[in-house]
Amino acid sequence: MADLFTNYIDGTWQPAASEQTFTSTSPADPSDVVGEFPASGPADVDRAVEAARAAFPGWKKTPAPERGKILRRIGDLLTERKSDMARAMTREMGKTVEETKGDVQEAIDTAYYAASETRRLFGTTVPSELPDKMNMDILQPVGVAGVITAWNFPVAVPTWKIFPALAAGNTLVFKPSEEAPHCGALLTEVLEDAGVPDGVFNLVQGAGKVGAHLTEHPEIDAMAFTGSSEVGAKIGAACGRDNKKCSLEMGGKNPMIVMEDADLDLALEGVLWGAFGTTGQRCTATSRLICHEDVHDAFVEQIKDAATDLVLGDGLEEGVDVGPLIKQAAVDKVEHYVGVGQEEGADLVLGGSRASGDGLGDGFFFEPTIFTGVEPDMTIAQEEIFGPVLSVFSVSSYEEAVEIANDTRYGLSSSIYTQDVSRSFRAMQDLEAGITYVNGPTIGAEAHMPFGGVKDTGNGHRDGGYGAFEFWTEHKTVYVDFSGRLQKAQMDNVDD
Repeated sequence: MADLFTNYIDGTWQPAASEQTFTSTSPADPSDVVGEFPASGPADVDRAVEAARAAFPGWKKTPAPERGKILRRIGDLLTERKSDMARAMTREMGKTVEETKGDVQEAIDTAYYAASETRRLFGTTVPSELPDKMNMDILQPVGVAGVITAWNFPVAVPTWKIFPALAAGNTLVFKPSEEAPHCGALLTEVLEDAGVPDGVFNLVQGAGKVGAHLTEHPEIDAMAFTGSSEVGAKIGAACGRDNKKCSLEMGGKNPMIVMEDADLDLALEGVLWGAFGTTGQRCTATSRLICHEDVHDAFVEQIKDAATDLVLGDGLEEGVDVGPLIKQAAVDKVEHYVGVGQEEGADLVLGGSRASGDGLGDGFFFEPTIFTGVEPDMTIAQEEIFGPVLSVFSVSSYEEAVEIANDTRYGLSSSIYTQDVSRSFRAMQDLEAGITYVNGPTIGAEAHMPFGGVKDTGNGHRDGGYGAFEFWTEHKTVYVDFSGRLQKAQMDNVDD
């Protein structure tokens, strides 16, 4: 019998009001049932928001360094449970154990970083234009927030939002992806065991309707979302109608430029990791390779040879390089794009099919896939596939490479491989993306650095680094007049 999991609301674990559940299974072996999880509805969201609202005044008044102590305990517990959590994550969402260990490590780093910032929530004091008066700017929490995240980084990405939000004094309702509910439950257990007060953090499992009700709830002051641009646009529109703060981190169509002077061995490692790590299921995945014509043919052959040697399989097994896609619908989507790419004239030079064979069973495995002869207006050059598909372009100059790199509606991550320092700095300036790597792939993040993008990738806010605290706090301007008389500011002073 499958394990039964519940929501976490106001410090207690409780089933959905409807008592209905949904099933989570392993993408490497769909017959492997991870557990049954609450199919929550509006009533569950209402209870969670009510608990978060009731807890907010006390959490807001808790000294920030005291909140930091809890975050440090969270980091310690994540460190203790890293290996076990990683294996559970791999079982549920598929990427290799080495990758899920990195996922947990990112959460550990974020916990310690957020804890340290609780002693650095700096305001400012500035001179007044009037005598015997003090001007200050202080930071305060936004209030009660909703957090909705995707399944591909089921621990790291939620913590990018949750930990700085808690550090700043906000209370939360978290809805993880229905594709990785067990990962959400494991993270919640860590927060509970670390001593997060009742109601400060709440977990509500379920499908999209849960997220929609959370977004539209009148007692929610802010929303933070990671997922598709289509869903993000709906969340942004709903928050705009209600004048709520909203942070959106959405899709990507990330380019890696390889110039004629690049270290091709280094670039090979980068493109393999960027394109096929996490089976291409990253918002930062290297989905476009823009290669100078002088090295294009030789480099493509290197990539083909190396990609052919990648081992597909259950991410829990030793020696596996590429795990499964998340579900059958993802396989169908990637197959669709492979067909469209061929119909539009791109050359399929590797892969292109669902993988089968020894050890793969009924898992959702897909071959590493490479297209060459890709043109900027092709569908596979413009739309996010979210699978192990690399589209390769040939260019004759740096200027042409940048033009193609910028020719999408997305702007998350970008990369250039070159030995030319001047060209590297030009790329930092010219590439339309929130992130640019020089001589590294498009994937990878550090906890103390801002993460997010431009254009249809985001709405101007950032996860990670101090940029996250800028979202999770509000500025409050304070004037203290100790002159003992009414002093009109210049804007109110009618004298010339």
